[in-house]
Parts: sequence; C-alpha cells; structure tokens
Amino acid sequence: MTSGWIFLISFASIVAGIALGMTLRAQLPRSWLSQDTKEVIRLGAGLLATLAAVVISLMIASAKSSYDTQDSNFRQLSAYLVETDQLLAQYGPESIQVRILMRQAVPAAIDRIWREKAAGDTAFTSTSLAEQLYNAVEALSPANDAQRALKLRIVQASDEIARTRLLMYADSDTRLLTPFLLILIVWLTVIFTSFSLFVEPNAAVAVALLVLALSVSSALFLVADLSQPFAGLMQISSEQLRHTLAPLN
Repeated sequence: MTSGWIFLISFASIVAGIALGMTLRAQLPRSWLSQDTKEVIRLGAGLLATLAAVVISLMIASAKSSYDTQDSNFRQLSAYLVETDQLLAQYGPESIQVRILMRQAVPAAIDRIWREKAAGDTAFTSTSLAEQLYNAVEALSPANDAQRALKLRIVQASDEIARTRLLMYADSDTRLLTPFLLILIVWLTVIFTSFSLFVEPNAAVAVALLVLALSVSSALFLVADLSQPFAGLMQISSEQLRHTLAPLN
C-alpha cells in the first residue's frame, strides 16, 4: 500500500468517525450522554490515544532505521566507486577500458536498484555489464610491482562494491504491515468519534477536528513514505551517485 493511499484511507476513516460521533450525539437520548458515560468513554479514548502514540513512535523508529541502513549502504557504494576509479587512474592507461565500463555500469545499476526496490522485487541477478566489468578488472596484467600492488587493491575495492550492492538487496525495506496499519486507523477513528460525541457541533469545532484529522493522516503518510527509501517523496536521491565518477578526458 502506497503512502498516498494510506493518507487517503486514514483521513477518510477519521472524518467518517467524526461524522459518526456527531450523528450519534444528535440521535441518542440525552440520558445516554451522562457525565458517567462521558467519563468512561474519555478514559477509554485516552487509553487508545496512548496505545496509538506508542505504535506510531515504534513505526517511526522502524522506518527511520530501514531508511538509514539503505542510505548508509548507498554512501558506502559511492565511496568504493570513487576509490576504485582513483586506483584505476593510478594504474595507468591500461585501465581506461575498465573506467569506461564503470561509467556505463553505474547509471544502469542505479536505474535497476531504484526500479526493482520501488516495485518490491528482492531477487538478485547479475547483469552482463557487471560481469564485463568484473572480467575487465581480472584481465588487467600488471607490468611491475607498483601495478601488482594497485591491482590487488582494485580487486579488493571491486569486491567491496559487489558486497555493498548485495547488501542493498539483502536489507529489505520495512514496509508497513496492512493488518497492523488498519488496526491503528480503527483506533484513531474511535478516538475522533469520541471527540465529536460529547461536544456541541459548530463551525469552529468542525474545522478543528478536520485539521487534527489532516495532521494525524499526514503523520501516517510520512511514516509510510519514510519506510520506502527508493520511492515516494523522501526517497534517497540517486543524483549524487550518478555524478560520483567524473567524466574522462
């Protein structure tokens, strides 16, 4: 379920709860809305509000942890790419083909990561371009001790790139579970129903409740969006990685 749908469903449900509370206030006998009844419902709504606050805080922590993990993998991948390219430049003109392949492989890898992560595809398969790059690194033939030392470091950096690339697939995004989310929305709906049940409806109350409903729904939208690092408004930007490697002269 996308963050946009979560916002719409939660907002519609809460507004429906507000309307239900106002309708019940108009239809129920006054004896049913006594001070004792109000106190019981107020205590129950307070308990639900506390539970909802705890659940939302846990959802935020889980989504932030998933986002930070993927962002860390992304930054490590950028660093290893720069390191590998610099080592190849030091190796000499023999590595020019490898550096060209790197500049072709990076945009293709970025597009694939963002496309497959946004679609929720966690299966990993190696691409022909990545295999060509690996074979090109292995095919380097050092002519002296300096190049032999550099090739060893290049192979190690290439292995780190591949390992980090696999981590980005292995670290799955922490998407919000639908049953978990629906129960939270039900709690919020009940809370707002209790708000409108014991207050005399007027324009100021209606506007205040709608603003509160919009605020709560926006919070759920932000949590859902944060749990999808490669999609939505707060997705990790790929532009930094696309321009990590400077153009070759």
